Amino acid sequence: MFERIDRLIRWLAAVMAILGGIALIAVILSTVASVSGRALLFIGLGPIRGDFELVELGTGFAVFAFLPWTQINRQHASVEILTMHMGGVINRLIDLVGDGLMFAIAVLLAWKHWQGTLDKLAYGETTFVIQYPLWWAYASGLVGAFGFVLISFWCVILSIRAFVTGRDQVHGEIVH
Repeated sequence: MFERIDRLIRWLAAVMAILGGIALIAVILSTVASVSGRALLFIGLGPIRGDFELVELGTGFAVFAFLPWTQINRQHASVEILTMHMGGVINRLIDLVGDGLMFAIAVLLAWKHWQGTLDKLAYGETTFVIQYPLWWAYASGLVGAFGFVLISFWCVILSIRAFVTGRDQVHGEIVH
């Protein structure tokens, strides 16, 4: 059962990262098309209307979509110059505390982002050029923020398990 949940969580993180990558590819292609259109005004082409708004939407989604993948693979910045000389118990405790703090940050981030989304929805604010509702951009980021909470919680469980069993976690692989 534990392995199935772990596999599902890692699959979810991977899917979100892939969707974030697709969003970034779309941002890149739209930017290239818009800049090319500006350069080719003399033949009747032009920029994509509201291109910067689309870049903001896609980039915001991508950033939040990458957070779960980064967390499940323990790829956040870390300083190991001191911890590499400490024993396994201390390192597992540090991992547990770090995962607990990251979970708390993920919950706070998702909660405040949720409030911001509700505010944008209530005010009916739209983007300047293409006039799409601003809450759409916030809601797209919420998908990744909620995924970040779920995966951060799972990382706490993995750290507790590692601490209790005395076995180090395997990073980036399914736990057996």
